[in-house]
This record gives sequence, C-alpha cells and structure tokens, in this order.
Amino acid sequence: MLEDKLNQDLKKALKEKNAIKASVLRMLKADITNTEIKLNKKSLKDEDILKIIQQHLNRHKDSIEQFKKGNRNDLVEKEEKELQELKAYMPKQLSDSELEALVKSAIAELGATTKKDTGKVIKAVMEKSKGAADGKRISQLLGQLLTG
Repeated sequence: MLEDKLNQDLKKALKEKNAIKASVLRMLKADITNTEIKLNKKSLKDEDILKIIQQHLNRHKDSIEQFKKGNRNDLVEKEEKELQELKAYMPKQLSDSELEALVKSAIAELGATTKKDTGKVIKAVMEKSKGAADGKRISQLLGQLLTG
C-alpha cells in the first residue's frame, strides 16, 4: 500500500536527516490523516492518496510560478526540490500520444462534441488514468479537440 511506503520513507528520511523529504512526507501524512478523519475512514485507498499527492503537486507548481514572479529564487529552488520528492510517488505520466488516445476514447464514449462537455471528459480521463495524467494537460488537449 502507498500509505505504508510513505511511512517507511518518512522513517528512512528522518534517519538519514533528509530535512526536505521528511518535511514533504510529514505534510502529506498530515493531509492524509485529516482526510481520513473528514471521511471517517481508518485508511484511504491508494487512489485517494494519489489525489492528495496531486493536490500537493499542483500547490507546489503554483508556488513556483508565484515565487518566480516575485524574484524569490531561494524559495523557487526549495519548492522545486519538494516537487521532485512528491513526483516520486506518482505513477509514470502518460506520453502525449497515450494521453491523446485516452482523451479521444473518452470523448467517443461520452459523445462529447462541445466545450460544454469538458468537465465530464476530464473526470472520465482522470478516473481512467489513475493519476498518470495531469488535469491541465487534459484540459489543453480538450481545448484543441472540442469545438465551441
């Protein structure tokens, strides 16, 4: 299970005094625990944990953009290191051609034709890809494939 791997990696990071990895994993564990409490569950499925990791990835990407705008290279570097630690827990991302095939099959399945259907298609593709595709990439591809 992914949660067990996170626990083991946290222990290892603490023993190795890897402050960045330990910090990232603690934040992740806290969010997992909070989600478990909110949903009244003893443990989350791997898919749920991947969603939490994806949220963290998105936050770090946004922070990097903001810090670049603010000329805070020290913070950009820190955020990028944390981002790399998180990416290690995500499944390998789909290539552009694999993603395009998945999106086209979802469009055909749902009978999507206009940009109004974007939300339904993104949801279907995200469920099928199980964390192997970023929502922004899916959205950009849909922008090209669906008409007004």
